[in-house]
Amino acid sequence: MRAIFSVLGLLAVVLVVSLLAKKQLAPPAISVPSASAPVPAASVPQQYKQALDAALQQPRAMPDDKP
Repeated sequence: MRAIFSVLGLLAVVLVVSLLAKKQLAPPAISVPSASAPVPAASVPQQYKQALDAALQQPRAMPDDKP
């Protein structure tokens, strides 16, 4: 009798752990922007590229070597 309860308890624990793991490993829901404010998909990479290019065009600060 004790062995049956042990096995049932173990199965219950495995079930709970597997449900929690499945919930944690599920991919996040993708939110779709509303129709009132559409965001073009190409604008985000383009903005990133422009910001990166602007950062690369800035001159580097040179240290003063004079004592």
